[in-house]
Amino acid sequence: MTSGTVGGARTAGPGGEASPGGPVDGGGDSRWRRERLAGLGELLNRPLTSYYLILACSGLLLALGLMMVLSASSIEALQKTGSPFSWFIKQSFSVAIGLPVMWVCSRLPQRFFRFAGYPLMVLAILGLILVIFIGETELGAQRWIYIGGLTIQPSEPAKLGLVIWGADLLSRRAKGGRIEWRQLLIPLMPGTALLAVLVMLGSDLGTTLVLMLIFLALLWVVGAPLRLFGGILAVASLATVIMISVEGYRSARIQGWLDVWGNAQGSGYQAAQGQIAMGSGGWFGLGLGSSRQKWSWVPHAESDFIFSIIGEELGLMGTLLVVALFGLLGYAGLRVATRVKDPFVRLTSSAAVAWICGQAIVNIGAVIGALPITGIPLPLVSYGGSALLPTLAALGMLLSFAKREPGAAEALAARGPGPAARALSWLGLGRPAGGFRRPRLRPDNEARGVKGPT
Repeated sequence: MTSGTVGGARTAGPGGEASPGGPVDGGGDSRWRRERLAGLGELLNRPLTSYYLILACSGLLLALGLMMVLSASSIEALQKTGSPFSWFIKQSFSVAIGLPVMWVCSRLPQRFFRFAGYPLMVLAILGLILVIFIGETELGAQRWIYIGGLTIQPSEPAKLGLVIWGADLLSRRAKGGRIEWRQLLIPLMPGTALLAVLVMLGSDLGTTLVLMLIFLALLWVVGAPLRLFGGILAVASLATVIMISVEGYRSARIQGWLDVWGNAQGSGYQAAQGQIAMGSGGWFGLGLGSSRQKWSWVPHAESDFIFSIIGEELGLMGTLLVVALFGLLGYAGLRVATRVKDPFVRLTSSAAVAWICGQAIVNIGAVIGALPITGIPLPLVSYGGSALLPTLAALGMLLSFAKREPGAAEALAARGPGPAARALSWLGLGRPAGGFRRPRLRPDNEARGVKGPT
């Protein structure tokens, strides 16, 4: 049947192809989908995909975090300090420090990170010991050291230290992707156990769980036997049960989690108020700044429960955006781990993803009621400089590793100078835009007075 006209519309010609000017039929639609999928696959296979995904997701989460910290903290900040911008200014100051740290880390070589893990671990252990003696206790946990107007939480840089130190140890000792038991016992397992014990002495179960996530991620990537995971999980579960049993407030939290609305005026109060905030947001939220629950209803709305305020003000779409950004960030980090063949990069990237995305899952799970409340922040979004700075340093490290992907260095060189370099060139402080250099003359030409290159 040849193509014709029915009711003024062109019909499909032979082979299912639409005539010029007509609508695309089923065959053309399938071809269009295949072309779009091929284009997406080509985009994902580009050398700098991981680099730009990490950069974009980090920037969007950071911007969203600043916006939501301002909204969520304004009421309590006004009540406590007389200014609704107090905590927002502090968070902005942390971002102003953290972004240069991230930029510097993105330009550092791999050997720097391999070296930095050891002093980071030492400083983290010393800081955690100091917390035991001079740390302040709030809400049942002893996590913070107050020095003047600064608040330091040593358990946060301990996560970064364990990621780098553990990755360096295993990359040096792994053979054929596997390790032996005796190589695990000293010193990785004792080092992780020491950090976990010091953190638990400060009654910080949430951070201990994140440290265990990092440890298990390192073992998984290096190819540790499954029976080892079973033994570690059994010991960790037993220790968790004991810690919950000996501390009354932890038992109350578990009861509040199991029956939120039965304990809505007691141990389940924070969870109940957070779920009210999430439920009242609907599909698109009440509008930025329009939260009702931040008016002293949701405890720690700017930190541990900022995700509930996102759900209330930006709705389900806002929360799905946050989840999607963390998913893309995790994908980019694992993409770096699989495309760069260096064992240290593979281990470090995987452990960093387990830390950042795992912590996000634990925080979001606590807010929506899927997990007990542990009191850990949402990375890049929650208020708190002690958590933000190590996270930005880790993301800068991932950016540095992303430049080591096949073809990434060539793609970056072909891209030309960035905005900062161009701005410096306009001021006469750097290379001209485009990286132009005047060609050097050969010594014999210079001696003859030749004015151009040979």
